[in-house]
Amino acid sequence: MASFNCRWRLSFFLITTMALFHQAIASGYYSTPKFKAMPWKLAYATFYGDETASETMGGACGYGNLFNSGYGTATAALSTVLFSNGYSCGQCFQIQCVKSKFCYKGFTTITATNLCPPNWAQDSNHGGWCNPPRQHFDMAKPAFMKVAQWKAGIVPVMYRRVPCIKKGGIRFAFQGNGYWLLVYVMNVAGGGDVESIWVKGSKTGWMKMSHNWGASYQAFATLSGQSLSFKLTSYTNHETIIASNVAPSNWHVGMTYQAKVNFH
Repeated sequence: MASFNCRWRLSFFLITTMALFHQAIASGYYSTPKFKAMPWKLAYATFYGDETASETMGGACGYGNLFNSGYGTATAALSTVLFSNGYSCGQCFQIQCVKSKFCYKGFTTITATNLCPPNWAQDSNHGGWCNPPRQHFDMAKPAFMKVAQWKAGIVPVMYRRVPCIKKGGIRFAFQGNGYWLLVYVMNVAGGGDVESIWVKGSKTGWMKMSHNWGASYQAFATLSGQSLSFKLTSYTNHETIIASNVAPSNWHVGMTYQAKVNFH
């Protein structure tokens, strides 16, 4: 009798566990580790553009007009070391000015939207601020002025990765054509970044998209006339989510579609 009860309890446990697992998949999540703030590190910061931040629009991540895509002026271009070949696009950082008479108290939070390229014609300590292996933030001027006086030019800062707080689901901006789909991924919460993306048409299985540049991914496939779903894995903490039926079967390039799920 005791043996029967043990087997019954084990079976009940396995059935319950599998039910919860399938419920998680159905809701769009494979795993749900929450991204947490990281330790503070030392770096340097400068600014580019003026108070309107008009020169920060576009950029190496491919977010286009940063006001329309939801990032505004709280942005920065990362040095090569921090940019990680575009996988850092969308990451969020707290930045605090330190050890300078030009510092303001407190910190500001920015999103990585651009690359600050190396300047090999200048020494790393005298103009080549974004040369490897320097960790450097070239901030939009409005963001820089929240932590330091603009006349400082360059200041030492403490920075740390923090969770990206976003409203709503991940957004997908479509480019390409019926035989080549190029997707820009925006409004990413949690770690803010994406490592891998798969696309699934209503008539296909999952197909892995290749990293194009910045926050864009591409698939060479005939997907026109099909509703599209996406599976995404975070670059930082490897969380995987499924965004089902993001785009209807009559989707068009030039349009942006929003999922109902996001990272944690």
